[in-house]
Amino acid sequence: MHHKLVDNSEAKRYEFEVEGHLARIEYIKAQDRIYLTHTEVPDALAGKGIGSALVKASLADIKRQGLTLVPLCPFVALFLKRNPEWKELVLKGINIA
Repeated sequence: MHHKLVDNSEAKRYEFEVEGHLARIEYIKAQDRIYLTHTEVPDALAGKGIGSALVKASLADIKRQGLTLVPLCPFVALFLKRNPEWKELVLKGINIA
């Protein structure tokens, strides 16, 4: 399943539009850092892997931009714990247990 990632910089969020619904990750960018603050997937899309796909696509974009990640969202932190290959993006000193 492939979805088109939209970086909606005006709304400060990454987005997937799926089946007429909007899944999103809200962020704050400051200098060379990006803080992922909240992930939201509509109930209609729950259990379809949309949240994980959105996080993965967002992390790929963060890597492409050369940004340092500060994962404030618990869902993003859990994704990083389960997918340690992305931990290289995380700000040094932040422990993803």
